[in-house]
Amino acid sequence: MTYHDLLATCWTTAGDAVPLPGRDASPIPLPARIEQAARAGFTGFGLMHIDLEEFLRTSDLPTVRKILDDNGIRHVELEFLTDWWLDDGERAESDRVLALLLEASEALAPHHVKIGPDIGGGPFDLDRYAAGFHRVCEAFAQAGTTVAVEFMPFSNINTLACAVELVTTAGHPAGGLMVDLWHVERGAATFEELARLPLGLVKGVELDDGAAQQVGDGYTDTVLRRRLCGQGDFRVVEFINLLRDLGWAGPWGVEILSETYRVLPLESAVPAAYATAARQFDAADGRA
Repeated sequence: MTYHDLLATCWTTAGDAVPLPGRDASPIPLPARIEQAARAGFTGFGLMHIDLEEFLRTSDLPTVRKILDDNGIRHVELEFLTDWWLDDGERAESDRVLALLLEASEALAPHHVKIGPDIGGGPFDLDRYAAGFHRVCEAFAQAGTTVAVEFMPFSNINTLACAVELVTTAGHPAGGLMVDLWHVERGAATFEELARLPLGLVKGVELDDGAAQQVGDGYTDTVLRRRLCGQGDFRVVEFINLLRDLGWAGPWGVEILSETYRVLPLESAVPAAYATAARQFDAADGRA
């Protein structure tokens, strides 16, 4: 069976890159990443702003759109906006990235844009964050897409409950949640809490796997030790069934951040990410 709703998130095709300062740019040309994702079976593709900027130094957004179309990519994810909660005059870099992502949204029609919390230990001011979230949601709504904020247990939006409070306080229909199984299994939410979520709050979903116990600090564990779906201790199939019961029909992001995965040749890494994720759907459907 072909899974037309599996999306290779940016890190799944980035090769030897990691979300750390100076190491977050993919060394692999964007066209090769898109082509390899499509060849593996993915029909969704995730794109980080830093890699988009690099491609646009010598090309343009219509070319990106053509490469995606030529490879049958139907779902696009853009990321990653931070510091969106800061006041005017404090967020020059954030606003620069926002402008790029808005321009890309108009050209690439992404399913959603992923934004993040503060992982540096800053306080969570609900009113301030809700105002900032509403602002970016309105901007992306005008560009024709939605916004998925990711809650992470090592950040200041560290639980599902906190993220839901943010989204509901902001009250913008284009805003919602990125529900990443990794962060759920690392303690940011329970499956019982997820089962009570209104479908309208879910804007994106990510699959991955990992060991039952965290190793080291939360951020390092997150970016170095994920595993391919089905090769760890996470409840991947149960998670899929839970989201399906909510009414989620995809796309399903596959996000593999691993010190062993990222050094593999793209030609073997990306097909493995696809095949292992697809097998979880076989199991969910009772075929495995």
